[in-house]
Amino acid sequence: MGRWEPNARGRLEKAAMELYTERGFDQTTVAQIAERAGLTERTFFRHFADKREVLFAGSTQLQELLVETVTEAPASVAPIDAVAAGIDAIGAVLQESRGRAFARERQSIVTASAELRERELNKMSSLASALAETLRKREVAEPAASLLAEIGIAVFKVSFERWVSGPRDDDLRALMRESLEEVRSLTADAGRVRMAEGGPVSHAA
Repeated sequence: MGRWEPNARGRLEKAAMELYTERGFDQTTVAQIAERAGLTERTFFRHFADKREVLFAGSTQLQELLVETVTEAPASVAPIDAVAAGIDAIGAVLQESRGRAFARERQSIVTASAELRERELNKMSSLASALAETLRKREVAEPAASLLAEIGIAVFKVSFERWVSGPRDDDLRALMRESLEEVRSLTADAGRVRMAEGGPVSHAA
């Protein structure tokens, strides 16, 4: 085999996704992925730390994009609007770079594996922690920063799940905006109820 291996990463990713779908993630080995791709295990490990990374490659970049977008939002922007901009940015990348067919296939593979479900939960927790820290740097006090970060990631997660399972013409970013508006509506309704009852109303978001 020659030293130059054209599109090795893409070939490995394609082979891995095929095998994960056919056999299941837990039953697939790196050796099998490399063989299906017509490459070596050494080549696999030049591109991926382990077989999970085929499914989670890019997570760090998405987190960096989220933090950067929220950080760069104008100081005059309300915290919840900065969060909205952040999740919109990562939604755009997911929708435009890979598309829903890949996202749906990936989601099916992750859902079928306890190990991958745990990894996915850890990824979401990391996103929420990074977002909360970014909000604190924008001088959002606790517990509002952590609460708002959890809400933002929940909106992203629920919208993503709706996107991969919904009609073909669904738009991920539109679903996120719709979900966020529902959150705004619920908090506004709660605020009106508390005002009617004579209680204090928080405007932290």
